[in-house]
Amino acid sequence: MLEIRLNSIIYRGKNARQAYDTLYDNENISQLESFYMWAVDKFDLSPDSKFLDVACGKGELSHHVKSKTEHSFGEDLSPSAIKQGSFMFPDLPLYVANGQAIPHADNTFDVIGCMGSLEHYKDMAFGVREMARVVNPDGWVYILVPNTFSLLTNILVAYRKGRTSLDNQPIQRYAARLDWQDFLEDNGLIVKRTMKYERPFPRTWLDVKWYLYRPKDLFRLCVQPLVPLNLTFHFLFTCQKTTHRSTN
Repeated sequence: MLEIRLNSIIYRGKNARQAYDTLYDNENISQLESFYMWAVDKFDLSPDSKFLDVACGKGELSHHVKSKTEHSFGEDLSPSAIKQGSFMFPDLPLYVANGQAIPHADNTFDVIGCMGSLEHYKDMAFGVREMARVVNPDGWVYILVPNTFSLLTNILVAYRKGRTSLDNQPIQRYAARLDWQDFLEDNGLIVKRTMKYERPFPRTWLDVKWYLYRPKDLFRLCVQPLVPLNLTFHFLFTCQKTTHRSTN
C-alpha cells in the first residue's frame, strides 16, 4: 500500500480535525451531484433501512439517501463540514464524530457508506473495524477507495509528470484491488462484490455543463466501459461483517 503525507504549510501544527476544518473553510471538496445519485443506486436500501454515512463531509450523500429511507445519518470529523452541511440540509441529522471511534452501539445500522474517505484516515484499520462493529449482521458496508494502478489517473500522471496523483487532503493512500480486499477482510469485513468507478454519468444539467467544460473528464466518462476492473480509478467494495448469518 502506498501512503503519502502532505507537508503543506497549511496543515503544520494541526491535528486531523483542525486540518479538515481548514480544508473545508477554504476549498470545495464535494463531488458532482451525479456521484451521490450513482452511489445511492448501488446501495441496498429499503424504506426501513437505517443508514450511516461515515466521514460524510457536508452530508450530500446522506441527503440523497433520504430519497430511499428517512433513517439517514451523517457523521464527520470536521465541525466546519458539519456546520456547512447543517446549513445546506437543516432537516438532516449530521453530527461531529470520529470514524475511528463511531459513537453508536454494536449492530445499529443496516447500511453504511464510506465513499472516498477511508484512505485519508490516520488509522484505517480502526475505521474498518468500527464500521464492522456498528453494522448489523445482515447489513451492508460500501467502501470506495482509490487504485494504485489507475490507468487514467496514476499511471497516466506518472507517465506524463513522473509523480503520483494527489488531492489536497493531509494523508492519501492507494492500493491494488486485492490488497484493499485483504485489508478489509483482515479487519472484520467480507467482500461480496467489487465494482469499478471512474466518473459518474451526468444526471443533472449542471453536471452535463461541468463535463462540457472539461473535455479530459468527458473522455474518461466515454471510455470507462473499456477500462478493466484492476485498472479502474476507484473500487467500490460491497461488504458484510465477518459474523454475517448465512442462510445456506
